[in-house]
Amino acid sequence: MNRMILNETSYFGCGSRSVIADEIKNRGFKKVLVVTDPALLKIGVAQMVTGVLDKAGIAYEVFSALKANPSIRNVTDGVGTFKAAQADCLVAIGGGSAIDTAKGIGIVAANPSFADVRSLEGVAPTQRRSIPIIALPTTAGTAAEVTINYVITDEENRKKMVCVDPKDIPIVAVVDAELMMGLPKGVTASTGMDALTHAIEGYITKGAWGMTNMMHLEAIRLIAQHLRAAVANGKDVAAREGMALAQYTAGMGFSNVGLGIVHSMAHPLGAFYDTPHGVANALLLPFVMAYNAPAAKAKYRDIAQAMGVKTGRLSADKAAEAAIAAVRALSLDVGIPQRLREIGVREEDLPALSQSAFKDVCTGGNPRGTNPAEILEIYKAAF
Repeated sequence: MNRMILNETSYFGCGSRSVIADEIKNRGFKKVLVVTDPALLKIGVAQMVTGVLDKAGIAYEVFSALKANPSIRNVTDGVGTFKAAQADCLVAIGGGSAIDTAKGIGIVAANPSFADVRSLEGVAPTQRRSIPIIALPTTAGTAAEVTINYVITDEENRKKMVCVDPKDIPIVAVVDAELMMGLPKGVTASTGMDALTHAIEGYITKGAWGMTNMMHLEAIRLIAQHLRAAVANGKDVAAREGMALAQYTAGMGFSNVGLGIVHSMAHPLGAFYDTPHGVANALLLPFVMAYNAPAAKAKYRDIAQAMGVKTGRLSADKAAEAAIAAVRALSLDVGIPQRLREIGVREEDLPALSQSAFKDVCTGGNPRGTNPAEILEIYKAAF
């Protein structure tokens, strides 16, 4: 049996943020806690959304005490702010950091017995749906607005906790590419490659099936078509809207079938070094694709074709090589670092990273069975 869990309602298109006032009023909410990244407040992107609330006379408070890799402390502080504000819904504005923090806040506020955020790791037996969340992504990468996953960093134990809970999915997603126009090139590149990682891992994961295959292949095609242009010209509306759709489409798929060891290996990098998640995924993706090729070779031809490669009479092995080469070429073209040493990873940490990656919840979905020693070899190859 296969399962699909998606938002109750989703909106797409430039300017679509205008719908949030009606959604809030029509659902009977009285006060909003806005969860956003402090950088988005600084550059005025968050105000593009709060301005809608102001115009509609909707009461709100803002919580922005969060990190790029949100921590347990960020969630607990946010729960306290939510309660003190006497809010009844959450509006999350940002990338994965803001939306994941909002999910943690919403779940804990609705399920006080899980006030110890560590108890949410994995598939937690929460009883109540999250406090209602309206999510507006400002990056085309994480797809946190449509997934049942969120990631919180346990800084004390240098660990990223992957939390999987169908009750955390935002009730409304608003994918407004205008909120992404001001993204720096580096963030556009890394989040775009994060979306590509979601699409490729979702396509080859053990749980993949017909409906998610369609989603993931279309996401790969859209990213291959639009990411370079989005990085080159952040005001390119067609490229931005193409990437916004691509990342949401990938999210619809992988949220319901899982991922693989690119994510397992990227999570410890964020926990150990605070590495941006998209950078970690992008750097590791070609190396893990090479490792997984024996178990997913038949699908690599499809990936290559979605990336724009004419596979024609290529053998299965050559088509797989072409898929990996196309991913690496895109990564290089958008300026992603190619080696772990370039982003501050220490060689002496690789064994500990490997152990952490093996224990990650995403490891079980990888198409090829693995172990800490083999993961260590992939880290070494990428170093």
